[in-house]
Amino acid sequence: MNARAFRRSAVAIAAFSASAIVLAGCAGNAANDDAGEDGETTLTIATFNDFGYTDELLAEFTEETGIKVEHTRAAESGDARANYFAKLGKGGLADIEAVEIDWFAEAMQYSDLLAEAPDSVKGRWLDWKEAAATDADGRLVGFGTDIGPQGLCYRSDLFAAAGLASDPAGVADLFNGDWEHFLDVADQYKAATGKPMIDSANSVLQGIVNQIEYTYTEEDGTVIATENPEIADAYNLVAERAVPNSAYAGQWSDDWFASMANGEFAAMLCPGWMLGVIEGNAPDTADWNIADVFPNGGGNWGGSYLTIPADGENVEAALELADWLTAPEQQMKAFANAGTFPSQLEALESQELAEATNAYFQDAPVGEILSTRAEAVTVAPYKDANYFKYHDALQNAVTRVFDGVEDQQTSWNTWVAEVEAF
Repeated sequence: MNARAFRRSAVAIAAFSASAIVLAGCAGNAANDDAGEDGETTLTIATFNDFGYTDELLAEFTEETGIKVEHTRAAESGDARANYFAKLGKGGLADIEAVEIDWFAEAMQYSDLLAEAPDSVKGRWLDWKEAAATDADGRLVGFGTDIGPQGLCYRSDLFAAAGLASDPAGVADLFNGDWEHFLDVADQYKAATGKPMIDSANSVLQGIVNQIEYTYTEEDGTVIATENPEIADAYNLVAERAVPNSAYAGQWSDDWFASMANGEFAAMLCPGWMLGVIEGNAPDTADWNIADVFPNGGGNWGGSYLTIPADGENVEAALELADWLTAPEQQMKAFANAGTFPSQLEALESQELAEATNAYFQDAPVGEILSTRAEAVTVAPYKDANYFKYHDALQNAVTRVFDGVEDQQTSWNTWVAEVEAF
């Protein structure tokens, strides 16, 4: 995807209409060639983090079709990626496998190992979302789930105790500015409380990098990673200013999950899908809120696809389930369950999304906020098949600084050596 295409999609997101969601009628009668002796088909679907696919939602599919669904979920996308590429084309994957945007281009190298989506679903997504899942032969091999426009999630009680604004409008005003300003506020919070404001240093790195169009490679394949001044500036800012203001180097550890409830940090950069992660890990915490603001304008983090391995035992039924899960009414149910912001056009244009609120986040108008945040996105990084490994290695460099294993310059030098060895 490119920045111009993303800007066009932002306009589509912002252009709400008063029309209600049209039911897509996706769940028909799957070809049950793979049914067992009892005539039942059981599908397996593997995701990560929280896609909003609750047991109740999947049970609706079973009720409509008679097809059972078993759902497994990895803690984070890196675990899913390792499993995906270890088994793709060799057997052993789930009937449906979720793929995260940072390594989706890597998966598209093996599009011939994935089942093609039916023509009936083409055109349901934002143009760039669908284009990214269409291979050189014109085969659509990914069903788009969500996109990840980001706001700022924060603990209103902890902000108030630090003498900072704590209502959403006040917080939006407080953080309106660039990344230096964001970290200035983090300094204020730490000075007032003695605690870090930010959940993790690498989430700041992610936010900055997501605003850079060409990060590690250019479209002609030229590797610019270690010579890109924007990447060097991002790393240095994070190492110097985000590391001292962060509770953790990275996300997804047990302690990080627990800290959403215990108040070890007060704020996190927050794509829609993070809302479900916070609520799921701090269900009894009443002070989380979300503000309509993001450092330096807007940013999109995440957005995934459902893929169907072509060598699976239940390909036709899996195509039906992927179709059903990415239909507009199911995307809206997933959004209600976990904050996963839709990529499906009819869902984006619905009054239901425009008026959506979230009771856990103090009845925040999350549909309106995330739509505004999506409109603010003007850049989407170019991501080739090698994006994940360069970015993961740079995150590891930040982690080494955070952990005191290497100083800032030494850790950068280590990353440069790793990039040259790739």
